[in-house]
Amino acid sequence: MESSSTSTPMLSDPFREMLLAVDEEDLPERIRQCAEPLRGEPAFDPKLIERLASKLQMPSGISFPHPMLEKVVRVGLAHIEATFRGDHPKYGTGAYADEIHDGFPPTIIATVDALTLWGFMGRAKRLFSYWLNHFVNSDGTINYYGPAISEYGQLLTTAKRLVSRSGDDGWLKQHEGKLALIVNHLREKMRQEGERPSLLKGVPEADEHKREATYFHNNAWVVRGISDYADLVEQALGRRSEAEKLRKDALALRKLLLDAIEATWSKEPKDWWLPPMLEEHERPQGSVTSNRLGSYTNYRYWLELLSSGVLPRKLMRRLVRARLNGGGQFLGMTRFMGHLDDWTLMEYLDGLWKLGMRKDYLISLWGHIYFHQCEGHLTAYEQVTLPPGRKVADYCLPCQLVAVRAIRRIVP
Repeated sequence: MESSSTSTPMLSDPFREMLLAVDEEDLPERIRQCAEPLRGEPAFDPKLIERLASKLQMPSGISFPHPMLEKVVRVGLAHIEATFRGDHPKYGTGAYADEIHDGFPPTIIATVDALTLWGFMGRAKRLFSYWLNHFVNSDGTINYYGPAISEYGQLLTTAKRLVSRSGDDGWLKQHEGKLALIVNHLREKMRQEGERPSLLKGVPEADEHKREATYFHNNAWVVRGISDYADLVEQALGRRSEAEKLRKDALALRKLLLDAIEATWSKEPKDWWLPPMLEEHERPQGSVTSNRLGSYTNYRYWLELLSSGVLPRKLMRRLVRARLNGGGQFLGMTRFMGHLDDWTLMEYLDGLWKLGMRKDYLISLWGHIYFHQCEGHLTAYEQVTLPPGRKVADYCLPCQLVAVRAIRRIVP
């Protein structure tokens, strides 16, 4: 077992094959025994979190298959209230409480998904309304220093999730203007080179906002977001002709994207390096996390390409194999540089679930709970070391909500 961030990386997850053979009911305990737990200071007073968690009214008829799962959900949802300042978003604590991080779209995306999955529709609508009104500019851009193009599409999908799960078309009509600004911004970027849609070039991730290129995950989420918004326009607003125009753009962009991927990815099926973009770049050597581009690809670009649902199943499976065979995970968690970074893990879990890879889904879920959330108080730091775990970066809400969102799929 790897015991430090300086160890030579293994290309395959050293525990996966053994864990795949374990019965599902025995899996949590077997995973817990694999390594030392993560330990560290809580982001908030545990008594405050416990008080908030105990007040939550969970949906009736819920049956958790393991007692830890209910605790994780309650604690995670309680962290929403502890992290937000009223309705105003905060990414996390410490450095992540700085105002510059407030508009980071994944915070509201994860929050709305978590709240609506567990039936807290009123809170979800209020928080998303606040965010749209305060962080979407008049030209449809996001008021944040480095929004990824993918996040624009994810915001549109978030709107569909909220409306579909709440059944509240009125909320959509109230905020249609802001959402339309986002859509128009994306459609304009599609046509910067002419009348016909073309692949979008832009920011892939806030940390990499100076490295604009034609990233596949960005384009995949534009396809998904515009398609989902088209469904809302037709089903909730009754504008069929407008919806058809939106779908036409999405379909055209999807074809361009799949053609670009086909032309860029290696024809060798065992090659684990699947470039995240069209442009030339330095390939990672030895493992996917051996250079900066490879690490960001493994921890975010591949995962969002997977979760978009835009790839054919053949390419989805190939992407999962690339992560598994290129040194991309440890105990189901996401490797980044020499440590672990799981705030994007839900994107990977989304893909695993679509592929029917339930056991891998559970391995990643329980690995995250036991080794990316602190023993006892369950605080989820954005980044942690390989076991024995310690904090590398401060607590952040999207990481805290990974398991909250993932657990809903396995709770009847």
